[in-house]
Amino acid sequence: MGIYEELEWRGLIKDVSSPELREKLNKGGMTFYIGTDPTGDSLHIGHFSSFLISKRLKEAGHNPILLVGGGTGLIGDPKPTAERPMITYEQVQHNFECLKKQASDIFGFEVVNNYDWYKDMNFIDFLRDYGKYFNVNYMLNKEIIKSRLDEGITYAEFSYMIMQAMDFFVLHQTRGVDMQVAGQDQWGNITAGIELTRKKTGEELYGMTMPLLTKSDGTKFGKSEGKAIWLDREKTSPYEMYQFFLNSEDEKVIDYLKFLTFLDKDEIMRLEQSNKEEPHKREAHKALAREVITFLHGADAYDEAVNISKMLFSGEIANLTYEQVKSCFASVPSVEVDEDMQILNALVKCGAASSNREARQFVKGGSVLVNGQKVTDEKFVVSKANAYGNKATVIRRGKKKYFVINHK
Repeated sequence: MGIYEELEWRGLIKDVSSPELREKLNKGGMTFYIGTDPTGDSLHIGHFSSFLISKRLKEAGHNPILLVGGGTGLIGDPKPTAERPMITYEQVQHNFECLKKQASDIFGFEVVNNYDWYKDMNFIDFLRDYGKYFNVNYMLNKEIIKSRLDEGITYAEFSYMIMQAMDFFVLHQTRGVDMQVAGQDQWGNITAGIELTRKKTGEELYGMTMPLLTKSDGTKFGKSEGKAIWLDREKTSPYEMYQFFLNSEDEKVIDYLKFLTFLDKDEIMRLEQSNKEEPHKREAHKALAREVITFLHGADAYDEAVNISKMLFSGEIANLTYEQVKSCFASVPSVEVDEDMQILNALVKCGAASSNREARQFVKGGSVLVNGQKVTDEKFVVSKANAYGNKATVIRRGKKKYFVINHK
């Protein structure tokens, strides 16, 4: 099947601007762009599926360009409920540099910055060359604008649509871009760019959106315990990413495989059957974790994540490194100490026991492990010298409750 049919099968096509796009995508040779604003210094897993569409299109013979909105990011696109807080020029520039490097390293895309064509534009030129092509009634009918009218929307946010349309037009004029790809929430901005170009030049551009990746309750996919799953391994370690995918919802894991991996149809159908017949094996979840982590960070990072998981499951954590401890136990209760202390005091200090009496019961009962070793002597000293990297001690109480003591 052609690339259009493959994207359809994967559920990656939500809207297209013209039926001609099927033939054009299958033929190859289009130059297209995908955009993101530099609101953070790393992409997250929510960006990943749309960036993978670009990778798929590239392999089908199309030319991708990544636009990082150094200009639009200073304004901020309208959120459904409230205006985004403004970020400084310095922060936007820092984020741009980080995203440029990340996108180049992971995906190999050419990266452009729309600040380059906004920084020298004056307000009169903006109104004469672009603003006059936008009917306010047309803009008010766009879904993202309509959703904000009751709460109110600032002129800056209202202008964001014009700026995005300008991006499409400028990239068409300067780099031959003839298509934009984005999430479904950007459909109004894409069609605004198509209309602007048609009015200014008479030329036809194309747009395609993909469905937003969601959980079964309709909320956006890509967070664990309220924290985003970042593509930067310093923000989200391969182990944390592995656990995130391993715990994905059974009813959504096949969708995630279609969206987030390059596994072919036959393999995904096999994994779907396994997920139905032997869900306890979590074969689909493991394949999802393997494919994404290997793509982002390499096979060694995936192997390390699996090994860490095995050590934690068995309780044999003595051979972990300090860096592995940091990533494994980032979300467990922790406390900082500036001196060595006996195990009873340490248990109380970190919250593993409510009193010395209770701590003594845990120790005598054999339910306390320090850095993977059982401790039954209440005079045992938790020391910096025996900590991972001389920085962290891991205490386990019972089978699953972990606590970390960070040594100053």
